[in-house]
Amino acid sequence: MSGDLEPRQAGGGESPGAGGGESARRPLLERLGLAGIAVVLAILFGGVAVASWLGGEPFLAIMAGIGALMTAWAGAITLFRG
Repeated sequence: MSGDLEPRQAGGGESPGAGGGESARRPLLERLGLAGIAVVLAILFGGVAVASWLGGEPFLAIMAGIGALMTAWAGAITLFRG
């Protein structure tokens, strides 16, 4: 055992976020695909929110609504910031 607790990466390179440098943007097609997946998931979360609200479960409705908003936000960030 070497005693060092830091995980090592294959290839010995730095992680993409390390060093404060700007990482390369994802291709537009990939960003559109990821944003599309986020839209589908946000719609599903919204459906759960509506169904649970109509079913008399306000806590579940609020949590699902928050999930829908957070998923839509993550999709928008992915699309615009890449």
